Amino acid sequence: MVDKNGSTNHHQTFDVSIDQQRDSKYFDDDGRVKRTGTVWTASAHVITAVVGSGVLSLAWAIAQLGWIAGPIVMILFAWVTYYTAILLCECYRNDDPINGKRNYTYMDVVHSNLGGFQVTLCGIVQYLNLVGVAIGYTIASAISMMAIERSNCFHRSGGKDPCHMKSNIYMISFGAVQIIFSQIPDFDQLWWLSSLAAVMSFTYSTIGLGLGIGKVIGNKKIDGTMAGVTDVTKAQKVWGSLQALGDIAFAYSYSMILIEIQDTVKAPPPSEAKTMKKATIIGVAATAFFYMLCGCFGYAAFGNSSPGNLLTGFGFYNPFWLLDIANVAIVIHLIGAYQVYCQPLYAFVENYTAKRFPQSDLVNKNIKIPIPGRQMCKLNLFRLVWRTIFVILTTLVSMLLPFFNDIAGLLGALGFWPLTVYFPVEMYIIQKRIPKWSSKWICLQLLSVACLIISIAAAVGSIAGIVLDLKVFKPFKTVY
Repeated sequence: MVDKNGSTNHHQTFDVSIDQQRDSKYFDDDGRVKRTGTVWTASAHVITAVVGSGVLSLAWAIAQLGWIAGPIVMILFAWVTYYTAILLCECYRNDDPINGKRNYTYMDVVHSNLGGFQVTLCGIVQYLNLVGVAIGYTIASAISMMAIERSNCFHRSGGKDPCHMKSNIYMISFGAVQIIFSQIPDFDQLWWLSSLAAVMSFTYSTIGLGLGIGKVIGNKKIDGTMAGVTDVTKAQKVWGSLQALGDIAFAYSYSMILIEIQDTVKAPPPSEAKTMKKATIIGVAATAFFYMLCGCFGYAAFGNSSPGNLLTGFGFYNPFWLLDIANVAIVIHLIGAYQVYCQPLYAFVENYTAKRFPQSDLVNKNIKIPIPGRQMCKLNLFRLVWRTIFVILTTLVSMLLPFFNDIAGLLGALGFWPLTVYFPVEMYIIQKRIPKWSSKWICLQLLSVACLIISIAAAVGSIAGIVLDLKVFKPFKTVY
């Protein structure tokens, strides 16, 4: 549904007066059904979005950078993500944090504060990044599903069978599940899947951490070097280090869906910005702590030979059953994370279509389907068809480009500067009316420029990795 301002409208609205809306215990100040989100539901959404498959490549990323640069870069990315998210939280309402007009999506915020071409630029970058995340998560889930089968195969053969297999059937299976879950209408009804996914993310992170600690104890030493990987050419060292920056950026990215998460939080008091700031602190702090532990202990365990995907690179063969549990947790988490990331894209397409074709029954009419023992299920035909097509297309692209590490690095690089840094900084400057050339303005611009340079460097490194992968790549015939 599209409201009278043309903004995204997941929440049902009713034809009542503004006074009734403000006084009613059932409606928020914008006439939409009361939001019920709390610090904890918002934190679950943040953790589900942030703690993703990117955590599994952090040991490899630290191996490229070494014991000095690796942890420092991880802490810096965590700080930048947290700081710019705090800036973005302030932009949910225009002017006044309590009574100002709400912005329902990331693009709404950009439109309200920056306008013009920057709205188009934001939409292109944000939605392409969300499509890329869906592709990356499809690849990662297939790798984890294959890891379960390979782990059991290794166990049965005692390590004698190489257990090679194709990834296509696993990507198709993940896509089939996503077609079903993609019919969940919006964020408000996604809380249970998001909470489950958040629990799963900590489950596999904890298992990876425990296995890393166990291997360090078994080795009776801390592996790795100050400078990281050295037995490669200078060019490979540079490309690897730059790609590592992209992988770390991808592991922390979630700003492109922050406003959509904030729009689920219940109305003041306190202000949505204060609630979201608390959720951001909880989410980013928890994930940064896990990231440091998983990345550092993974590197300490395997040193410069750390696999690109800690659990599925088969650095650990035993205990195989624990690996299976970890990989099942990864798949469950990615099912939820896929939906959390795709909801803004779904909403954009559906609201644009509803605005473009307001009289179309296909687009706007819900079909009521009776479910025994439950309330009527409302099925929208356009939602069913378009979301199904989207899942099928992302699955096909995943089968064409199954390069997890390189895709993750490129996504992180492309989305990090514009969505995590540039737009939040520029909107905050306008929202708070920070004078040009003041000390705060200069510091914010320096932060933005520094992150731009890092993003460009990381993108170059990831593209170089993809080019190398394509030299030995056969479409739809990738074997692990």
